[in-house]
Amino acid sequence: MLCRSGCAACCIAASISSPIPGLPEGKPAGMPCPQLLPDLRCAIFGRPERPAVCSELRPEPEMCGGSRDAALAYLERLERATAPAR
Repeated sequence: MLCRSGCAACCIAASISSPIPGLPEGKPAGMPCPQLLPDLRCAIFGRPERPAVCSELRPEPEMCGGSRDAALAYLERLERATAPAR
């Protein structure tokens, strides 16, 4: 499966615990990645500074759903379900 053009749900909804250029402590869930371009593409796609979690993530029908909104909702639910207890 290929990523949906203009989606970027994983670049917004998902948290990233490793450093990202512009965010040395990582990215909290719900915050757009600072490497997300206005056209919703990744500015560091294919580059070594791209976090491994991003490079290794593969789109799947369950995660992506039928729309960008469905993908955002799925990833938001996943983040809540896997968030550390406070």
